[in-house]
Amino acid sequence: MPRYAFKIEYDGAPFVGWQRQANLSSVQGTLEAALAKVGEVGKVQAAGRTDTGVHALGQVGHYDAARDWDPFRLSEAVNFHLKPAPVAVTECARVPDDWHARFSAQRRHYRYRIASRRAPLTHAVGKFWRVGHPLSVPAMRVAAQTLLGTHDFTTFRSTMCQADSPVKTLDAIEISEHPYTAGIEYRFEVTARSFLHNQVRSLVGTLERVGVDRWTPEDVRSALEARDRAACGPVAPPDGLYLVHVDYAHDPFA
Repeated sequence: MPRYAFKIEYDGAPFVGWQRQANLSSVQGTLEAALAKVGEVGKVQAAGRTDTGVHALGQVGHYDAARDWDPFRLSEAVNFHLKPAPVAVTECARVPDDWHARFSAQRRHYRYRIASRRAPLTHAVGKFWRVGHPLSVPAMRVAAQTLLGTHDFTTFRSTMCQADSPVKTLDAIEISEHPYTAGIEYRFEVTARSFLHNQVRSLVGTLERVGVDRWTPEDVRSALEARDRAACGPVAPPDGLYLVHVDYAHDPFA
């Protein structure tokens, strides 16, 4: 059974997340239903199980096909049957049988987007966390430095998290500011090998408190060291979160 890698883009708003759930609309279920319509019945394994409402620009999955396909033709056939769902296979490649979308991944890159403006969002509703106040990027950058490296992230971990350990290594948190219609966009680029459930949203929600001068960078350090979920700041909504890219030792789409 030849194995194929998919790069997948989706708007997470209509879905309960990546993972298939009975009688609910999921990205995995939608993609597998499209594959079934071209005669391919099986499971798509993903690099990361994004939550309800979370988007993807570069999710990666793999699928063991029943027959040989030209990768381009397979992606075109699947995309035809995905319509009108907001999901698309943007790239497809044949990969070795031991290549795994999740276990072969070396790093995952997430982006969180905050729109600061007084007016409600219209065209971008569901694609940002809108706040009505400006944020201090320098203060958030200082606070973010305390989170880099290997730590026990119990404070920033959902109580429903199923990971065996709360210890993770954050490789990077980059915060930037950009013009946005009638306001400002703040982008948080967060990189790690793997993440805990709700970790990125918990980190961004806490850093936003620093940006609005409700918390200090030292408060963030204290929250991290508390190893207590109750010490976390507010959890940012899923609207602004995107799985942007997944790194592999050998990029299957290169």
